[in-house]
Amino acid sequence: MTATTRGPEEVQDQEVRALLDERATRLRGRSDTTADETVLMVAEFPLGEERYAIPLASLRAALPLRLVTAVPLSLPHVIGVLRYQGQVLAALSLAALLGGHGWRQDPAVLLVVDRGDGELCALDCEAIPRPLSISAAAVESARTHAEGSVIEVLVPGSRQLIHLIDLPRLFAGATGVRNVG
Repeated sequence: MTATTRGPEEVQDQEVRALLDERATRLRGRSDTTADETVLMVAEFPLGEERYAIPLASLRAALPLRLVTAVPLSLPHVIGVLRYQGQVLAALSLAALLGGHGWRQDPAVLLVVDRGDGELCALDCEAIPRPLSISAAAVESARTHAEGSVIEVLVPGSRQLIHLIDLPRLFAGATGVRNVG
């Protein structure tokens, strides 16, 4: 009887092939469920201990907060004004607009956003937001249960709760937030 032994290259090739086959099977299974799924791209950032987001399509710029000029005797949610691309914009406290949520650290960034009516304004933020994709189906499902300007969306794979801000609703309910210029 002769024993056939396999060389190290042959064993390694079989192990690599098995690993690649397993990965390919896993990827095929994933693509079946997510291939046709529509996503909403958002700009996600912290607000205190929670995660908030605005639609990425509404975000125009992220600027340093130091560009703001304070306005004495203004409404509590008005931080001041700033110049952006030749326009004078109102800089607003997002925490105050949302009902007094506190910041974990002092805001350092302004997000220039389209309010939903073609007007721009700036909202303060703790950090530069990061892009994130959320299932459009999850957003629509959460929107049916939302009553205010914030939609709580559970991100399916991460079990993370994102508070999606509906900017047109937010500014429809706020008073005194028109641009100055």
